[in-house]
Amino acid sequence: MRAACVLLLAALAALTAYYVYLPLPGTMSDPWKLMLLDATFRAAQQACHLIHYLRLGHHLIALNGLIYIFDKMKAVSSEDMKITDTVFDGVEVRVFEPPAKREERLKRGVVYIHGGGWALASARISAYNNLCRVMAESLNAVVVSVEYRLVPEVCFPEQYYDALRATKHFLQPDVLAEYSVDPSRIAISGDSAGGNLAAAVCQQLSKEEHLTIRLKLQALVYPALQAFDFNTPSYQQNRNMPILPRYVMAYYWMYYLNGNYDLVHSLLINNHTALDVGQAVSFRGHLNWTSLLPSSFKKSYKPVIQTTGKAEIIQELPALLDVRAVPLLAENETLQLQPKTYILTCENDVLRDDGAMYAKRLENAGVQVTLDHFDDCFHGCMIFTVWPTDFSAGLQTRNSYIKWLDENL
Repeated sequence: MRAACVLLLAALAALTAYYVYLPLPGTMSDPWKLMLLDATFRAAQQACHLIHYLRLGHHLIALNGLIYIFDKMKAVSSEDMKITDTVFDGVEVRVFEPPAKREERLKRGVVYIHGGGWALASARISAYNNLCRVMAESLNAVVVSVEYRLVPEVCFPEQYYDALRATKHFLQPDVLAEYSVDPSRIAISGDSAGGNLAAAVCQQLSKEEHLTIRLKLQALVYPALQAFDFNTPSYQQNRNMPILPRYVMAYYWMYYLNGNYDLVHSLLINNHTALDVGQAVSFRGHLNWTSLLPSSFKKSYKPVIQTTGKAEIIQELPALLDVRAVPLLAENETLQLQPKTYILTCENDVLRDDGAMYAKRLENAGVQVTLDHFDDCFHGCMIFTVWPTDFSAGLQTRNSYIKWLDENL
């Protein structure tokens, strides 16, 4: 009996190790901790997919419910920080206000838009609550964290409109005066899907001539900026990299654009941008990674351009070419209007090249850009700074990001 128990435990340990272990680059920081985090995410996702399969609820709603049970935080103020949940033009936001300093009558301002594939997370979970609190403290800034609606409740363009409405509301002179914010020192920022929304909102605001208050900066953290090419070098190199494999990113795009999930395979092989899809040809130059990426990113990877494809994908999902969804496809005339920009990228991230290509296109358009690249970091790392998901990569990227904001805002 004892021998059988030992064998069973050994078998379970072997299965667990098999499930957890992933081959990772030797330069990756905290590799085993990342494997455990990724295994936890995969287990939670598979459990929620089972709920979906049994028709007990949508898997994204179930996954968010799981996140909120363990991680949602109330707005609790202290002497060091006033935190309030309020509404800006119909959009829920969480506002972080540090105490006034005698030497500074007006504070800086940051609109922050959280990541999560337009479908997960919240301004109210601990990871983003902690990030925005640290930002507000470090920068002596009022930070507005936008609680935009998520998939499957809404799809594109509603998340974009939520972020746009909340930002425009904050930029009103009377609102800035209420929060004692300097109108000349305001930034917009976001990570991952939030970086997508921040870039899209920044582009739109730059074109609105009637606005009297302009954004001084945009700071984008490993942003998702295009769904045109799922075979850039970083998509090829990191296709199975935690915590965002390539197929998962394709699904997030499909969720966001409210498309047919059966089309995901066609997206992954770039069938939607094949040579016979005339509507897509004019956009290809806007993200031609062979000319926009440095050689250290391109390595020996080759472009994947199908000679035949499915034109109906573009017809079914016109948002694939809508700059409000895919800011990297914006025309140069729009890019020239963008403010000073910071873009953070990670080597072990499928979205690395999205950020690098946007940095190059902005630079070519005459915008002052800082591309802050980290060789040993992974997608999503900046929000993982608190035990038990505290990573050296999280502290490293967060400190660099806040340092740039402090020096430029």
